[in-house]
Amino acid sequence: MSDAGTNPMVNESLVDETQALLERLYPICRSLTGNGVRETLRVLQQVADFDSREIASGTAVYDWVVPDEWNISSAFLETSSGERVVDFADSNLHVVNYSTPVDEKLSFEELQQHLHTLPDLPEAIPYRTTYYDRQWGFCLSHNRFQQLDRSDTYHAYIDSSLEPGYLTYGERRLGGSSKSEFVVSTYCCHPSLANDNLSGMVLWALLLRELQQRPATRHTYRFIIVPETIGAIAYLNLHEGEMRQIAGGFIPTTVAGPGPFGFKQTFLGDHLIDRVVAQTFGEIRLDYIAYPFDVNGSDEAHYSAPHFRIPIGTICKDKYYEYDYYHTSLDNLDFIRAENLVETLKLYLSAIEKLELNRSYRSLNPYSEPMLGKRGLYPKTGGTIKQRAVDLNGEHLQRAYTISGKSVIYGNELDAIRWLMFYGDGETNLLDIAERTGLPLRQLAETAERLCQHGLMQLTPEPTKEDR
Repeated sequence: MSDAGTNPMVNESLVDETQALLERLYPICRSLTGNGVRETLRVLQQVADFDSREIASGTAVYDWVVPDEWNISSAFLETSSGERVVDFADSNLHVVNYSTPVDEKLSFEELQQHLHTLPDLPEAIPYRTTYYDRQWGFCLSHNRFQQLDRSDTYHAYIDSSLEPGYLTYGERRLGGSSKSEFVVSTYCCHPSLANDNLSGMVLWALLLRELQQRPATRHTYRFIIVPETIGAIAYLNLHEGEMRQIAGGFIPTTVAGPGPFGFKQTFLGDHLIDRVVAQTFGEIRLDYIAYPFDVNGSDEAHYSAPHFRIPIGTICKDKYYEYDYYHTSLDNLDFIRAENLVETLKLYLSAIEKLELNRSYRSLNPYSEPMLGKRGLYPKTGGTIKQRAVDLNGEHLQRAYTISGKSVIYGNELDAIRWLMFYGDGETNLLDIAERTGLPLRQLAETAERLCQHGLMQLTPEPTKEDR
């Protein structure tokens, strides 16, 4: 697996590209449906190759129905003198998402029931929706609300449409040789909210591109970008048989904030997804917040529903619900950093690398420890093994790699050889060994391949898709 962390030029270029994408996509007004979603997917298709698909309004998907398509061109609220109180052109958060058209003159008392503010965050514009209830409304800062003349008459104008159309989503399936398939899903329905979830969409596209650029992957990866809730439910309904076979997956979201890294665990808590993420953070000794599974969140509860039970995890940076600016205009481009997104991307790549490398090997010399010296696998000078006074930069101890800005120093390679031979029963996998020994999984995988080349181990055959 390529490691951008070892190449500052790669990092700089990727950060610049990420920043440009964030700035280009931020102003677009997205929703469950509509032209904003289509435009967003077209931009992301310039980053990674995936297909755009549509589901007609009125389509029944389990207990839900795909709603009418919503589009908006302009909206404002102004005083009797023509002063604009709020303007959709200034922020698409000013209009309650999925608002019906309106062109009315109202008293303050009539208008007030259609206004939304945040008294505890008086400078912020809240994000509000009315997907399944035909209503209209405006959102504004509480400070601006307090300035409104209670005796004035106001002109409320929203030029929007709600009519039969389509729900648009994207997908791409990268086929692998193994029996296992994993899903990487994110959501594309939020308007100008940077961490939630502009950042997740950009990371999703960059991650897909990274895997597409490889000659092949061992596992199959199904990438999905859908409107939250209704999109995931519709996708499960359309692909029910296939999704019941998914081994696990990730939902990249809220990945670029200024706070600490976090990981929302799968509903199992100790699934392979949980374990590879724990290994990823543990290898680089990076502190993070472990969030237990909660049915409140993104689409993991839908994917993990009783009929599917897909264990889904989320590596994040300022997790949704956990930061004050969540679902407000203060979750803007100043709140996030492209560098943070790229660092989170590396963590996802490291976790996927562990999924790819996690295999089982069988010792071809199970009777005792083999003679390593005649194969060039043992120090030529004896007596130095485990001697504390030996220079730690000595033989077998020099290899390292970098992730998320931190260097992972390989342990004694002789330890890796001995542990691999000890656990080489054909069933204990590399992740098991890494957890038991503290050795980096990548080192174990590379050392296992060396032992295979020396005729000391063999890879345990794994079921392929043809064996299903």
